[in-house]
Amino acid sequence: MAARPLVARQPNERLQALIQEANCSNAGLARRVNVCGVEHGLDLRYDKTSVARWLRGQQPRGRAPAIISEALGRKLGRTVTLDEIGMANDANLASGVGLHFASGVLGAVEQVCELWRGDVGRRDLLSGSTGAVSALVEPSRDWLITPPDARVARSTGAGVGMSDVAAVRAMTGALAQLDHRFGGGYVRPVVVHYLNSVVSGLIAGSYKEPVGRALFAAVARMTELAGYMAVDTGQAGLAQRYYIQALRMAQAADDRAFGGYVLAAGMSHLAVSLGNPREVAQLARAAQEGARGHATPRTEALFHAAEARGHALMGESRAFRERSEEALSALEIAEARADSGDDPEWIAHFDRAYLADELAHCHSDLGRPSEAAKQAQEALRGHPEGRVRRRVIGLFVLASAQVQQRELEHACRTGMKAVDLLETLRSGRGSEYLEDFRRRLVPFAKQPVVREFTARLDLLATA
Repeated sequence: MAARPLVARQPNERLQALIQEANCSNAGLARRVNVCGVEHGLDLRYDKTSVARWLRGQQPRGRAPAIISEALGRKLGRTVTLDEIGMANDANLASGVGLHFASGVLGAVEQVCELWRGDVGRRDLLSGSTGAVSALVEPSRDWLITPPDARVARSTGAGVGMSDVAAVRAMTGALAQLDHRFGGGYVRPVVVHYLNSVVSGLIAGSYKEPVGRALFAAVARMTELAGYMAVDTGQAGLAQRYYIQALRMAQAADDRAFGGYVLAAGMSHLAVSLGNPREVAQLARAAQEGARGHATPRTEALFHAAEARGHALMGESRAFRERSEEALSALEIAEARADSGDDPEWIAHFDRAYLADELAHCHSDLGRPSEAAKQAQEALRGHPEGRVRRRVIGLFVLASAQVQQRELEHACRTGMKAVDLLETLRSGRGSEYLEDFRRRLVPFAKQPVVREFTARLDLLATA
């Protein structure tokens, strides 16, 4: 393959260090790269002179850098990224990593591992980026039209079995519970470290086809969780990267239902915070279409609820009513089948309380405070104590509806309950709801009950 020079044409010291760490000669690396290329349908004819050119600062075109990373990774027994071999620069990391829906499994693994590594070691580059709904459109389209990966099994690296998959699933469940209880600010660093230090080694290991599919499904779930926590810590740009890669991992797992979940529960809700209601509904519809025939009624209820939110944000009351009725009907079917065991664990949380929570937001968007208060109260009755962040949000939605109805004493009492719970969390979303509630109180700032509430908040802020 032809080579292009690195911009600075400086010696590639990172690649040199890895070759030494792998105890590999230039000729030996060339052979390993050629063999790895054959497995991916590439006729690479590199030799020791090629490797010498890379060390002097030249970079091969196309998929070759990813093949070099994989070849070195096999020798070292761990994932090796483009950054580690000196073939990705900081500008590329900041602008592109995690934003692409890779066409093949090799590229997908490289992309998601690069994201995890970048998140751990380059927070200033990744977390500082802003979110954009346009970045979600192309990956959702690719997911809709791309067939499942024909093969995900790997024959090199440390062996991976179903016990490893079970460990990732258990860790995801435990971390999700901690997130509900304490917020993403406390838990997200743990998730990212686990992905980068443990999960990256597993997906770069050796596994048969059934184990590989199950592994990618587990990785998709934890990656989606990390994306949700990025939203909770106010990092929309980072969240969209995690959601895109969670969608790609679901594709590798051949799990259409979870892919739809990523679109509706992750990307669609992210579009809400990015202020694009049309895409909120579009992403939810894409979830319905792409997961058709694969989603359980409970999952379909979530899809419809997400689309209903988009219509509410656009002021389309009739379409909102139709989608919300479909969500309720689907959930009733799911409840009737509760003992069937059809639902995957990742959708089990979507119950009447969660649906009422979504509908409370919708009625608030439509300017219907009475209906919003009713749904928020139903949600609060159903949310267990462990859903602390969800209870905080529900209380603020209820308090805001009470302000709109001029029930200031009730509103401030409800708001203080939310503030007390928020003190136990590290949640950007919770703080955003608090600030929204405070803005709603501004027109009533001279009222004694509002002055007292504001004073208590100021006292907490200085404590």
